[in-house]
Amino acid sequence: MKQILKKMKAEAISPPRPAYHQILWSWIGGTLAISLIALLSKTFDSPLIMAPFGASCVLLFGVPESPLSQPRNLLGGHLIASTIGLIFLNFFGNEWYVLGLAVATSIAMMQITKTTHPPAGADPIVILMGNANWSFLLTPVISGSLILLILALVFNNLSKNRQYPKFWR
Repeated sequence: MKQILKKMKAEAISPPRPAYHQILWSWIGGTLAISLIALLSKTFDSPLIMAPFGASCVLLFGVPESPLSQPRNLLGGHLIASTIGLIFLNFFGNEWYVLGLAVATSIAMMQITKTTHPPAGADPIVILMGNANWSFLLTPVISGSLILLILALVFNNLSKNRQYPKFWR
């Protein structure tokens, strides 16, 4: 127990805050992304948005250089985690323990496939709690993720201080 508590002490200090122009750029990107998806959802009367996309925006516009923010992670992470959520829901129902197993399985599969995207860890919870059906993969998962990706590609590269993505594969 003493060893565990010693590890929790932590010696390092937190990294510096981003420059204000980077914070403003992230704020604008997040505003545009969620507003656009919400507008398209309303315009087409189609569910293109889900709560985990807010967290995806933190990565895409707040730390676009992170390996967790890259296109394969955004698309693959949401697709894998949502598919696992739907499989678990259809085979095991939405019991309390299924939530944990679905999230844990999603984490493992994202790690195996090199598509780890932390916001996607919430997808199985959204799916199980909402009793989603298989159409959830198309809307909002694939369509919403693609909208986010296209906006991140365009918006982040408008800035001379950003390059997105860092890698595709």
